[in-house]
Amino acid sequence: MSIVDPRSGAPLTAPQDATASAPHEAPSDEQLIIDVDRNNIQQLLEFSMQVPVLLDCWAPWCQPCKVLMPILEKLTREYRGTFILAKLNIEENQEIAAQLGVCSVPDVKLISQGGLVDHFQGALPEKEIREWLSRYFPAPEDAPASPEEQAAEALAQGDTATARALYEQLVQQSPEHYPYQVELARTLVAEGRSDEALALLDALPPEERDSAAARGVRASIEFREEAPDDEELAGLAGRDDSEAQYKRALRQVADGDYETGLEGLLAVMQKDRGYEDDAARKTLLRVFDALGADHPLTVTYRRKLFTLLY
Repeated sequence: MSIVDPRSGAPLTAPQDATASAPHEAPSDEQLIIDVDRNNIQQLLEFSMQVPVLLDCWAPWCQPCKVLMPILEKLTREYRGTFILAKLNIEENQEIAAQLGVCSVPDVKLISQGGLVDHFQGALPEKEIREWLSRYFPAPEDAPASPEEQAAEALAQGDTATARALYEQLVQQSPEHYPYQVELARTLVAEGRSDEALALLDALPPEERDSAAARGVRASIEFREEAPDDEELAGLAGRDDSEAQYKRALRQVADGDYETGLEGLLAVMQKDRGYEDDAARKTLLRVFDALGADHPLTVTYRRKLFTLLY
């Protein structure tokens, strides 16, 4: 199969100026996505002098390859000729695969100016692939939110039904990408289905069951179990002792009002560090686990906790 310049639509004849202007019309799939073999591999390397090439090394027996390829094809269309996608079946082209140093698949290599720029292995989720591409290419202006981003946004907005449907779809598409299962469990907790969430977490491989994200979901379940119910909360009205402050903060965390709850826990620490064997500090750390290390509230309140302690 010949290689077609996605900017001009013409077959490649010789390397040209890589700064050529972009096309007025969107390139077709035939221009953007090609199969590569020994008959056109050299032409592909020459073509990379003009337009970067994303080389997807795959095999028919590789299930993760089947998960990854549609994502790469979607992103290639979205980027509209910023790069092309070349697909190499390593079973049919073992000599080329060996020359490229392919040890396992999927293996995706970014080739530009005839040389290897970067690569990644494994069926990464779409969000991580977008982040990887962003190191080298500006994101398309009208790029739609990925399913992961849509699910996270839906959950943040309290639309648990949409979030659950999206995470279930992601789990089905990438059953071995365990963070999707953890986020599905987090969504189930938000729906009040803690037993189902725990069953999902318990079914994860041991190393995934103990991940920070999984521990965080378990912590959120524990908060719901430990927090005072409405009747007990009403009984705390008017009280300003450490027990009342702590339990109110615990209920706020369980209800998802994390910032107010974190402030309450810090207040208990400042007022009564010894309350229930330093329960406020320990609970703060559990909330950080529940939110995740990169959450803005975790970053902010870790700093406040450090200042308070030292």
